[in-house]
Amino acid sequence: MRLAAVQMTSLDDVGANLRAAGSLLAEAAAAGAELVALPENFAYLRREGLPIPCAQGLDGEIVGFLRDAARRHGLWLLGGSFPEVADEGRVFNTSLLLSPEGAIEAAYRKIHLFDVDLRPQGGSEFRESARIAPGQEVVVAKTPFGGLGLSICYDLRFPELYRAQSERGVRLLAVPAAFAVETGRDHWEVLLRARAIENQAFVVAPAQCGRHSPERSSYGRSLIVDPWGLVLARAPDRPCVIVAECDLAAQDRLRASLPALAHRRL
Repeated sequence: MRLAAVQMTSLDDVGANLRAAGSLLAEAAAAGAELVALPENFAYLRREGLPIPCAQGLDGEIVGFLRDAARRHGLWLLGGSFPEVADEGRVFNTSLLLSPEGAIEAAYRKIHLFDVDLRPQGGSEFRESARIAPGQEVVVAKTPFGGLGLSICYDLRFPELYRAQSERGVRLLAVPAAFAVETGRDHWEVLLRARAIENQAFVVAPAQCGRHSPERSSYGRSLIVDPWGLVLARAPDRPCVIVAECDLAAQDRLRASLPALAHRRL
């Protein structure tokens, strides 16, 4: 299975972001990718604390773009995340999986919200819950490549989520993100490789990179990791596409020879 991760530097301009995403998706399709993943907040990345004016439903412009792109290129498309209208004035941070026919095959609403203070590390304070409502459901999507576990960014720090997905038969874990620079430089790769090793799964982690506004930057370094924890592809510090071949037969052999998932007792 040929897998691609798209790295972006999204801004607070939906039109410009969708044009950038469209160009990068065309590049991934030209490289032969069968499954392509966009980063968190690919269509709109606001300054921290401001309202989200482009929140919309599953029938809005952003999902329409994803449907059209999946159909146009004939590929499975993970729509990173976008602001989906929720109740009480907040939004869900929602990740969608689209089939090559443009159908929504799965929707995941981010469960763990990023309420942290990184000022002691030289960063900023984040209160994601002020504008975003938490999701409640663990989601594993069915694909021709096997089960795909959906998650978003801060979820990466909660291994019990991925263990729950593993129990539902995942072969691939998706972690679209806009990881903070202060945490990303020390934790991003370590956590992604750990989730791959623990669950003997491929991990695709498309990320935001660079400066989005005077107040906000993202770490970047998108990764594709194999079930042994080896990095198959790593993005440089700019918007780009990375591609890797994922050997599903080799994954089966690994799980048979080191059956850690079957040895669990807790």
